[in-house]
Amino acid sequence: MTEPQISIVIPAFNEEARLPRFLDSVLTSLGARPIEVIVVDDGSRDGTQRVVLERCAKHPNLRLIALEHNCGKGAAVRAGMLAAKAPLRLFADADGATQITEIARLEAALKDGVQVAIGSREGTGTVVTASPLRRFLGRWFNRAVRLGAIRGIRDTQCGFKLFTAEATKKLFGLAREDGFAFDVEVLYLARKLGMGIAEVPVNWTEIAGSKVRLMRDGMRMLKSVLRIRARWRTGRYEGREAKETPAREITPA
Repeated sequence: MTEPQISIVIPAFNEEARLPRFLDSVLTSLGARPIEVIVVDDGSRDGTQRVVLERCAKHPNLRLIALEHNCGKGAAVRAGMLAAKAPLRLFADADGATQITEIARLEAALKDGVQVAIGSREGTGTVVTASPLRRFLGRWFNRAVRLGAIRGIRDTQCGFKLFTAEATKKLFGLAREDGFAFDVEVLYLARKLGMGIAEVPVNWTEIAGSKVRLMRDGMRMLKSVLRIRARWRTGRYEGREAKETPAREITPA
């Protein structure tokens, strides 16, 4: 197989129903461009692995990595990004809230020293469809994050982010958050390490079946922000090896 130009990592936990449409679009929408697609099964109890393995025979560029148990979205993304091989590495949510063709916007932003390009539901020139409650709580959370950790970024939580291989290895090698706060941690570390970050408006549509519980998980993530800042302040990120997550790659029988 030709060496991939882009690795696309899709974390999945009980995504048998929502994953197939997005996965098929990823496998077919980028034309002849050499890509690598990695689905990381985060201890699913449904047919998520079956959905992926059914497609592996037709798509040799599709890989399935399975965590030994449900570890959290952050752990799944970290495992996939560190296992990826391409010089550019994107992670995208399994629900397809942001279509894979939006990657072109992020790639265009990786210039002039920018090593990280993140999709954003804020800005102009794009269409974002979400319930009023989700928009309100999302903006409230991001305002709190800006005050407490990352100034200048309006949307830290959109699950569509692109990294150079160098940035991936550095950031995900240091990252420790296994839950939904991993986005904040990675961006916080990027800022502290002097990496350029571009926030790029993308089209986004809320898809039913989200695993995020806005109030509960929002409060947990705010607590995680304090934990992340404390790690940096006390030097606990320095000299650390990548956090290992028990995982194995599964191939079709």
